[in-house]
Amino acid sequence: MKTRVISVDQSTSATKAFLFEEDGTLVRRASILHHQFYPREGWAEHDAEEIYRNTVCAIKRVVDSEKDACRYSLCITNQRETVVVWDKRTGKPVCNAVVWQCHRGAQICDDLKARGFGQLVQERSGLLIDPYFSGSGVKWILDNVSGARKDAEEGNLLMGNIDCWLVWKLTGGSVHATDYTNASRTMLFNIHTLDWDPDLLEMLSVPASMMPKAISCDGDFGCTDVEGLFDEPIPIAGVLGDSHGALAGQMCFTAGLGKVTYGTGSSVMVNIGEKAVPAPRGLVTSVGFAALGKVFYAFEGNIHCTGATIAWLAEELRLMDSPAEIEAVATSVPDNGGVYFVPAFAGLGAPWWKADARAQISGLSLGTGRAHVCRAALESIAFQVTDLVDAMTGRAGIALKELRVDGGPTRNRFLMQFQADLLGVPVELSEVEDASAFGAFIINGFARGKWTSFGQAASICSVQDAYRPSEGVSAAHTAYAGWQKAVNHLIDNN
Repeated sequence: MKTRVISVDQSTSATKAFLFEEDGTLVRRASILHHQFYPREGWAEHDAEEIYRNTVCAIKRVVDSEKDACRYSLCITNQRETVVVWDKRTGKPVCNAVVWQCHRGAQICDDLKARGFGQLVQERSGLLIDPYFSGSGVKWILDNVSGARKDAEEGNLLMGNIDCWLVWKLTGGSVHATDYTNASRTMLFNIHTLDWDPDLLEMLSVPASMMPKAISCDGDFGCTDVEGLFDEPIPIAGVLGDSHGALAGQMCFTAGLGKVTYGTGSSVMVNIGEKAVPAPRGLVTSVGFAALGKVFYAFEGNIHCTGATIAWLAEELRLMDSPAEIEAVATSVPDNGGVYFVPAFAGLGAPWWKADARAQISGLSLGTGRAHVCRAALESIAFQVTDLVDAMTGRAGIALKELRVDGGPTRNRFLMQFQADLLGVPVELSEVEDASAFGAFIINGFARGKWTSFGQAASICSVQDAYRPSEGVSAAHTAYAGWQKAVNHLIDNN
């Protein structure tokens, strides 16, 4: 009897379910949006029970009437840092989930910084003190929801990121567990001991009784009948956060392999190997993924404006009718003509960290045309990725081997080639469209013993396109030196 794998990708905006054959072929998919709640400025919430209902519904949509002819296995990848606190007696959340975008924990974090906890948090958890991570959300709930602190101290409340909540609900409350990647995004987890850190729990006044068991991504997360969908319970095998799922889905199984998801902004993650080391300033160290008895760590950083810059040129400056036209416009000139676009619309992020900086286009002359500005904008995407990758690999003492990429802007051939020339390594675009869900599928295969090595798993994925450093490497490096001068000039004059 053949096995099919259901991969749930529970994201910030929707719950998606994918049904894969054993060889990775996608059979069908379903997606269900959930509500976004913004009760106050800077706050963001989700209804955890709605997310669970949508998860069950999405799974049912991808499993057809021939389900009895197959064995099934379930895996989960999820929006990270969004945290749920619930009563284990009733199975009900004590309030809406606090989403990773929520800033209600900002004062808590400011107080921790003022009390000098920054070094402890970074050394133990690999993270920065920030409301982005789950810990401050849990403390806020315990301090502000009526009766929550008392119930927690009496051992009646549980907490977890969305993965943990779904596992608990799907198993009928029999399994309270999370994986190492999600745990590493809470500000409560020691990434060296791979367990909850007593000092970090005390720092945020979170009772240890609330914490789930943290296990490897390919561990045993129990069984579920998915609210009666299956006559016999199926295993939940494979859990990890969505960015980590993309790292695994892009087959970044060894140190020196990195992935970039190009979107409105861009997420950069590089596998740094089996030893956790401090991240460069403003970046974080997390568990990249854990499988086959190994734990790999990763540096991670996010770029504010990449695809958003292109949209701005099209929608606000009207330099083209649509973002899709930018490649043709940009390549109509041989170079940027000395023009540099630093897209600091929301300040300069890592590795520069200048929050009060604002976007700047420099090097304009009477010979500058729209093509030069468009080319400079495209180049700025590759420059920012290079900034982060160089900082990451330099700090970890490793050489980048390949960059594996996904996202809409990867269709821009000029951008991908320029990125390869800047980094001096191949840039590979895989055929995988939903890297996070596919990464959960890969981890599920490890859990079931489908693959017993990382090489076996990597063999099922082929490269759709590859860009190798070209004769333009020297010109790209010259342009990069100009970019660094433009950024430094912007910093010095703000």
